[in-house]
Amino acid sequence: MKLTAIELWTALHGMVFGALFLLAFSGGLAGLYGLRHEWLTTAGIKDDVRRLTAGTWIMAIVAWLTVIIGTWVVYVPYRAEPPEGADLSKYPKFNLTSDPATAGWHEFGMEWKEHVAWISPMLATAVAFVVLYYGLEIADRPYLRRALIVLFTLSFIAAGIAGLFGAFITKAAPLI
Repeated sequence: MKLTAIELWTALHGMVFGALFLLAFSGGLAGLYGLRHEWLTTAGIKDDVRRLTAGTWIMAIVAWLTVIIGTWVVYVPYRAEPPEGADLSKYPKFNLTSDPATAGWHEFGMEWKEHVAWISPMLATAVAFVVLYYGLEIADRPYLRRALIVLFTLSFIAAGIAGLFGAFITKAAPLI
């Protein structure tokens, strides 16, 4: 199996960083949920906060890498303009918009994906910063822990929506 450069970047963007994002999210969510004084010793909380800090920062960094690569590497050939009379199957954006049956994938899906995807690293970074800043105090503040879980989950949902649109759009008009 041979991959072109853009296919390699697309795989890195979606599959590699997507998998790391998913692992970091699941670990971070479990870490946040279990960070309670009634469930852990003081030593256990210190260990959990250390792992949680690393995990949330990994998730934030992976989210930033994913949207940056998606926006400035993968999306560039997607939106390339075809020369007059070119085969539109090699120009995904124009291939989608040339047919009213598939135009919605670009008009709604890609436009929405481009903007919603950027919410994910912003929220993930906010969670990572709060975990770093408050550390051990999160176990004493259940309202803070719940707020972090909500922000963390919203980050994941935003990334999930963007990922689904990306997968569907790539299926409808693959990058060649």
